[in-house]
Amino acid sequence: MEKLTSAEQYHKLIKEGKHIFLFSADWCPDCRFIEPVLPEIEQEYPDFTFIYVDRDQFIDLCGELSIFGIPSFIACKDGKEIGRFVSKDRKTKEEIENFINGLEQ
Repeated sequence: MEKLTSAEQYHKLIKEGKHIFLFSADWCPDCRFIEPVLPEIEQEYPDFTFIYVDRDQFIDLCGELSIFGIPSFIACKDGKEIGRFVSKDRKTKEEIENFINGLEQ
């Protein structure tokens, strides 16, 4: 999974292609809970590029995007947000897959 390096990179990436941004933090136990299944999820959905966004490093971007709980996901396709799975709740592999399956592809 690639890591976001700047807010400018985020705004550039969302303009074209299909991306799923994972908002997370090293200290977050619910984020660590899903970490082992993320490589499997990435393999199941090769149409998307998965990008890790460190919430602490990009707190202003999180505020701009109304990301107030982690782990959270935002999916974008060619400049448009096509879905978000945003909450402070622990997420399962199945819930993440259901979110991706429900996106307009």
